[in-house]
Order: sequence, then C-alpha cells, then structure tokens
Amino acid sequence: MSKTREKCIDFLEKYNINIDSEIDFDVNGEVHTLSLRYITDTFMMASEESQLVFLSALEKSTDSKDGMGIERFFEGMGQLLLLTHLSKNIEV
Repeated sequence: MSKTREKCIDFLEKYNINIDSEIDFDVNGEVHTLSLRYITDTFMMASEESQLVFLSALEKSTDSKDGMGIERFFEGMGQLLLLTHLSKNIEV
C-alpha cells in the first residue's frame, strides 16, 4: 500500500468515514454504484504527483462550512471516474 493511500485512509478514519461507503450515480437512467474505497484506489493508480493532488484536495474538502465537503469531494471524483470510463466506451 502506498504511503499516500495510507494517508487517505487514515484521513477518512479520523473523520469517522467508512471507506466502504457507496455513492450511487444515475447516468441516463442507469445506476452506477462506486465505493469510496474504489474511488480512492483508482486514483492511487495514477502518478505519485496525481496521488498527492488527490490527498491534498481530500484534506481541503474539510474546509466546507456545511460539513458536506468530503461527501461532495467523493461525488465529484466518482463523477470524474464515470465520465472518463463512459467516454472511452463511446464509439465515434
């Protein structure tokens, strides 16, 4: 396990967030479910620099005044993963 991934997991544990929590995304009537673990692990396959950007953005997500920052962070990262995956499957 990379040190950056460990830091992400430790960060989530610090805020009592279950890494196995899931988020549902409705894409054209089809529901896709991604866990926080899947989202984190997928971004941890990127370059070390990208991993550090992910961790930094995750840490900054707690600055949200309404307490929804971490949830919104993972919603945004999940949407990015889905869009990337779906755009690769589009036949032109």
